[in-house]
Formats: sequence, structure tokens, C-alpha cells
Amino acid sequence: LEIRGKGFYLNQTPLDIAGVFRSRIEEFECMNVFTSATLSVNRQFDYFSARLGLEDVGVRGWDSPFDFNNQSLLYLPRGLPDPRTSGFTGELVEKAIPLLQLTRGRAFFLFTSHRALRRSAELVGEALDYPILVQGDAPRTELLETFRSTPHSVLLGTSSFWEGVDVRGQALSCVIIDKLPFASPGEPVLNARLTRMEEQGGNPFMEYQVPEAVLALKQGIGRLLRDTSDYGVLMIGDPRLRTRPYGRIFLNSLPEMAHTGELRDVEAFFLRHEAMKDRV
Repeated sequence: LEIRGKGFYLNQTPLDIAGVFRSRIEEFECMNVFTSATLSVNRQFDYFSARLGLEDVGVRGWDSPFDFNNQSLLYLPRGLPDPRTSGFTGELVEKAIPLLQLTRGRAFFLFTSHRALRRSAELVGEALDYPILVQGDAPRTELLETFRSTPHSVLLGTSSFWEGVDVRGQALSCVIIDKLPFASPGEPVLNARLTRMEEQGGNPFMEYQVPEAVLALKQGIGRLLRDTSDYGVLMIGDPRLRTRPYGRIFLNSLPEMAHTGELRDVEAFFLRHEAMKDRV
């Protein structure tokens, strides 16, 4: 139910599209090819195939054209609290500020909630002298154009900046993601899907919420390297990547890249790439 002005609207959404999608596919005697950089979870395509009701499908994965092992570094800062605690955002920004100083801005700071975005924008603005661009202060296209044309900018955004954004070159050398992008179970359609899976004897968290969050995270990470000459650091502030068993699923789903919990390793990474760039 959605209320607009003096009227209201009823919206209907299927909880499971597998049967409908499969029947539509079977209407046409032709080959169907699905391609994307974010179809797999834990390096497998089972989740995508099951969601669409696809059976007896051939799958093939290709390596990325980007050399993630050498061109990127995953930074998982130590000492952050559980992201569900009230002080998480403040402590996250405390960890992010030294990184943003090291990269001299040139960063996307991506969030899973508008509340965390607004609070972080205040803290980052107080701590840094770099241009701070915040989602909601201007249209999305204007913010991106300003980011590209303004050296050392830091852009803070939520879901609309997690995908479909292409910034090439050293204008963007760092992507910071506040926490794993689990959707809110309070959302009506998601809640109904989780309830149905549980009633059918499934494990909604591992079979639906984790795979969906993995795919969303891969979209966000995809902002970092957009050209074969790009390099940069990805910081994820969620300690559950290290402390929870499902964290391994997320890490296995990412491109193969070195990772560290120490800021000094990040500094060494940038020094190495800056030296290589100067020699070219």
C-alpha cells in the first residue's frame, strides 16, 4: 500500500519469479545468454540460476581484464565494533580519515543508510580540507561531474552510487564501504520472501540475504578499477568479514586481491604505484 496525495496505490510483486521466468523462456526456442560481472556468489552461479528457475545450464567465468592482485589492495581496518552498535559510524570515520589523508581525497565513501551518510558527512567535513560532495546536495550527474573535475574530492553517497558510475583515472583512487549491504528485513517484500523460505524449511539468511548482499557488495567494489591503468585501495569497515563464518563467502566472491589490516601497508601500496607512474 502506497499513499500519494489524496489517493492510494496497491502494488503487487511475486515472491518467486522462477516459475514465471522459466515458462517465458520455454515459449521461445532459442538460446539465452546471461552476462554480467556480478552473477556469481562464492565463485558459483547456483544462486542466480535458482532465482530465475534455470536448469541444465552451462556456465563459464572469465578473469577480469584488471590485475587486481597488483592494482588494488583490500584494507580491513582492525578494531572496529559491530556495525549494529550506536558508535560504529563515528569509529568508522576515525579509521577512514587517515586513509583519506593518505590518498589526498580522490575517494568514494559509500553507505548502506542515509543516516550514516549524513552523520559521516558532518564528521568528514570537519576533519578534512578537501572538497566534500554529499548525495542530496545536488543532482547525481552534477555531483559526478564535479567529482571528476575537482582534484582531491571525496564523494559520499548511498545506493545510487554503488552501480552505474564510471570514474576512470586517478580522480578515484579509493573506495570506502561502511558495512556489508544487507537489505532491511523490515521491507515488506523482503520480509514476505524470508518468511516463505523459512516456512519451506530453508535458511533465509544464508540462502537469500547473504547472496543478495554479496552481489550488492560486488557492485560497489566495481567502482574502484575502471581502466587497465587504474589502481586503488578498497576499504570495508565491517568486521564481520573476519569474525563471522559467512564473511568467507564475501571474501571468496571478491576479485583475487591482497588484503591487510594495517594502514602502513596501504601507504606502501601507494608509494609503490606512485614510483612506477613517475618512471613511465
